[in-house]
Amino acid sequence: MSSLWKDLRYALRMLRLSPGFTLIAVVTLALGSGANTAIFQLIDAIRLRTIPVKNPEELATVRIADRHWGSGQFSGPYSQLTFPMWEQIRNRQQGFSQIAVWSAQEFNLATGGEIRYAKTLRVSGEFFQVLGVMPLLGRLLGPADDQPGCAVGGADISYAFWQRNFGGDPSIVGKRVSLDGNSFEIVGVTPPGFNGISVGDTFDVAVPVCIEPIVSPRNNRLTIRHAWWLASIGRLKPGWSVARSNAQINALTPAILQETIPPFYDSETAKKYLEYKLGVFSASTGFSQLRRDSETPLWLLLGISGLVLLIACANLANLMLARAGARERQITIRLALGATRARMIRELLSESILLGVAGSICGLFLAFAVSRMLVAFLSTADTQIFLELGTDWRVLGFATALAVLTTVLFGLAPAFRATRVEPAALLQSGSRGMTGGRERFTLRRVLVVSQVSLSVVLLMGALLFARSLRNLTTLNIGFQQNGILIASVDFTRLHVPEDQYTEYKRALIRPIKAIPGVESAANAMLVPFGGNTWNDDIITEASDKDQGVAWLNYLGPGYFQAIGTPLLAGRDFDDRDTATSVKVAIVNQAFVRKILKGADPLGKRFRIHEPPGKPRPLYEIVGVTGDNKFDDMHEEFLPFVYFPATQQEKPGPDDQIIIRSSLPLGSLMASVKQAIN
Repeated sequence: MSSLWKDLRYALRMLRLSPGFTLIAVVTLALGSGANTAIFQLIDAIRLRTIPVKNPEELATVRIADRHWGSGQFSGPYSQLTFPMWEQIRNRQQGFSQIAVWSAQEFNLATGGEIRYAKTLRVSGEFFQVLGVMPLLGRLLGPADDQPGCAVGGADISYAFWQRNFGGDPSIVGKRVSLDGNSFEIVGVTPPGFNGISVGDTFDVAVPVCIEPIVSPRNNRLTIRHAWWLASIGRLKPGWSVARSNAQINALTPAILQETIPPFYDSETAKKYLEYKLGVFSASTGFSQLRRDSETPLWLLLGISGLVLLIACANLANLMLARAGARERQITIRLALGATRARMIRELLSESILLGVAGSICGLFLAFAVSRMLVAFLSTADTQIFLELGTDWRVLGFATALAVLTTVLFGLAPAFRATRVEPAALLQSGSRGMTGGRERFTLRRVLVVSQVSLSVVLLMGALLFARSLRNLTTLNIGFQQNGILIASVDFTRLHVPEDQYTEYKRALIRPIKAIPGVESAANAMLVPFGGNTWNDDIITEASDKDQGVAWLNYLGPGYFQAIGTPLLAGRDFDDRDTATSVKVAIVNQAFVRKILKGADPLGKRFRIHEPPGKPRPLYEIVGVTGDNKFDDMHEEFLPFVYFPATQQEKPGPDDQIIIRSSLPLGSLMASVKQAIN
């Protein structure tokens, strides 16, 4: 140990004699290892790290095992269960000691005289018990809070929300918060570090599932068998594995599905529904849409930054070889005086170790800043990403492995080459040995070729990324996203009576269109990439059988102009389309291809499935519009049907307004807010 300490002290003295070389080496290694560590830190946070709850390895989720193509209402990316399906699973499963469901939703939050959106978790009574989360203050929601027919009662708030909105008030328990006009009593605060179980996201308030009839009286999803809005999370019993629980749920699937068939499914649709398979999957790392979208690009980025680090190591190895060449006579004399080759290699490697450690430590600090910059870069004003970018054993292990790897890559070969000399021949010639020179030249040539080869690979990768980026920026999504502002309006907050929703929607557009600089504006029930979708089976007039699933939306006149999707044939909605006039619809090209099999659409009529007892009117196609993406940039164009908002039987208490304008965003938002209020 004392010998190693002497070698390190000697190496430090030698590096201090060459401050320029030392600085270049440390900075090069810091940049290379810092970039790699930063990307790995993101991968660790998104993919590898378990959620911060009790024994996360025991958590699992029950969901449909394959891709979900059923018809109905869909709320969010994790919507895999209906409430009736959840009840059947809860009552029949055997592998979980407790199982819960949850759903993310935005509510209007009223605090301090201001109203804004709050990220809310709708949770069943077992949710926090399943996770083993303990309250920081007060208590967390339990089974007693989630009883059928419950009234507006308690709510939990997150630590971040408590700090941000209430300044960490220690007497917060017992105070009230208003969500969509309903007053909830704050009964507890979750601990710091718990941001829910959706990685990359967070929540403000948690409320029980049972309040659904109160907050959504016109669309109570507790009783709607085709409303897919829940995700499950459960804790496995001792002795039960994911595989064993999966086998048990697989066996129960036919009975569960048979009991939960949506009533308006015909025999063909019901047959498809019964073909689904429920499965059990590990949930130790939580749920994450961000993981699905970013995991593969991050691994690719880690590979590219790894190539950059290899190039840096090859460059440093060249510098180390040149540095050793300049010290060749000194090394030769010491070997001639009796120093062993192993001792000389150890001294040279000591310099590499010091450089590797210094570069890795600097790279670790750099990684903290770079990883946060990457998160800020990936975030947008509408979709903020929340990640705990702390340093755990995986990140430290990765950084340590990088330090060892870089030391070996740039230090080992130069050390061996520098000590492979013949002292007698070199001392007799009084100059550098020809053999050593040729060997150094060969090694340096190999290093240069390696750098060039890796650089070419890196360049090709960069060109492929550039092409992918170009393809993404030029991807035909079917509408012009630049210059669009989407405003959400809550009619309950504006105290609009239910029987006036339709007329208010029409009246609301007029003052917005009158704003100077607004080119067009229209209202819609759903907007592209808004997170919610609604689909149903289509029955053409010429057939009694389902022709396929189409996605549905209700719009106001001028929607296609506002969003920038061309109307290819027929007409737009207008004043002719009233609640008492002929039911009409506009379809997209995908609908014509997949549902109508390419037939001329104008004048064709169709029906959509409705629950038993509800009329199934015929809708006449009066227009055809271009295709556009709606929920996923990478999806194929889906068949869409658009209905006039004036013919919606029961309009909801909110609406989306699409505004196209060249005005600066700040001034446009202020003008729109003034027009709405």
